[in-house]
Amino acid sequence: MNIKKDCIMEFSFNKLAFNASEKFGVLFLSDTKKLPSFLKSSAKLITETLEMFENFGCKFGEILVTTIEINGEIKRFLFCGTGEVNKLSRVKIQKLGGNIADKLNSLKVCKAAIFIDNEELKDQEDFFIENICEGIKLKNYVFDKYYVDKKDKHKIFLEKINVYSNSLNVEKIFSMREKIINSTHFVRDLVSEPGNVLNPDSFVLVCKDLEKLGVKVKIIDKKSLKELGMNAILAVGQGSDFGTFAILMEWNGDKSPNKNDKPIAFIGKGVTFDTGGINLKPSGPSITMMKYDMGGAAVVTGLIKSLAERKAKINVVGVIGLAENMPSSSAQRPGDVITSMSGQTIEVDNTDAEGRLLLADVMWYAQENFKPKIMIDLATLTGAIVVALGHHNAGIFSNDDDLVKKLHQAGEEVGERVWRLPLDEFYDDLINSNIADVRNVGKGGAGSITAAQFLKRFVQKNCAWAHIDIAGVNWLDDGGDCSPKGATGYGVRLLNEFLIKNYEK
Repeated sequence: MNIKKDCIMEFSFNKLAFNASEKFGVLFLSDTKKLPSFLKSSAKLITETLEMFENFGCKFGEILVTTIEINGEIKRFLFCGTGEVNKLSRVKIQKLGGNIADKLNSLKVCKAAIFIDNEELKDQEDFFIENICEGIKLKNYVFDKYYVDKKDKHKIFLEKINVYSNSLNVEKIFSMREKIINSTHFVRDLVSEPGNVLNPDSFVLVCKDLEKLGVKVKIIDKKSLKELGMNAILAVGQGSDFGTFAILMEWNGDKSPNKNDKPIAFIGKGVTFDTGGINLKPSGPSITMMKYDMGGAAVVTGLIKSLAERKAKINVVGVIGLAENMPSSSAQRPGDVITSMSGQTIEVDNTDAEGRLLLADVMWYAQENFKPKIMIDLATLTGAIVVALGHHNAGIFSNDDDLVKKLHQAGEEVGERVWRLPLDEFYDDLINSNIADVRNVGKGGAGSITAAQFLKRFVQKNCAWAHIDIAGVNWLDDGGDCSPKGATGYGVRLLNEFLIKNYEK
């Protein structure tokens, strides 16, 4: 299948100067009386103009667009309030960038110049520029692949940002960030695709395409899955005419001679459309949007892509399970008992709790074949996590406190947050079955916790493991600070930050 190309967005980084050829400028102010030095010749005029707009007080996120006469020429400027500069975090600066992208697109601006000439920003100029640009690029996205008549109404206009500053290092640093953002957009594209286009068979081709970047890709089809005893993932897809697959993607960026250095494994749920199976979901938005139930697999694929493109010095394996959960005469039934790859038997109490079946086999396969030191799975696993946490945090469950701490810190840094929920014996008892080793649905409430307890039964000893339930953050109907309406691409930036800060060489 053809993945939609990333929205055109170019950045250039230039020595600070007022370029008279620029028609639209962006300036950041913490105080209307603290103007950039290169505008001092027009200071009186600018101050008088700003005073006309009593509602603009340079508070964080305030935006004012007006015209100013500079050296005899009329120029359009966007003034963006920063508030107190010493309170600006990475996430807050990116939010400013997102706001700017929104405003420029609403004005149909194709090219804009950003001038960084603030005394208060002198000590953190690189940091500020990197994150303003990141916020702009993250928000400057649209999935317009299927518009025909209304394509112009959904157009992204912003194509070029020229940055003028005294920074000498920002271009190189932002180049790495940009590769991560491109992979975030890649994940948004995958999650946005309808189920009749992105199915298990076509998703395989997307993964195969990563071989061009130096990623080692292995495809395990139905026949091989059966030979391996991976009956749990096969049960999920047995009602569909499409194939069922486990896909291995290896990125070996650390060429050090230490052969005992075990990889980090990332596992993704890839149910390309989830009808619920025989336990059919009710009609309406809940089933219409089940095209995004492959979000975990998309994030893992996007992560591997980003590591390869930025040539990260780390060894990582991504393993995703791909299936379509459909009702048919060949679909699994409520009450079926299946034997997983681990040998544990599973009572299928509800065919709509299919993601954990798929993950059980894929997680076991990854552990048996790669002996990872860390295993992290991502899945749009439960609607219950949305009830618990809404759309602001993903739920995280783990058997390792240090791993949770690192993921939490990474999430806070980039604004892709996780919040820990408990695992213990009480919840584990709720998934005991009367006729098998485990049942796939708990007997009481705590749906997200019992789902995680189910997965924990397929985690081997001595493996640090975390499960991230992204059902509430994978898609935002109203958009977010740095994401438009729809797919967010949540997870690529979180996991890159986690690896960069803790494991990359």
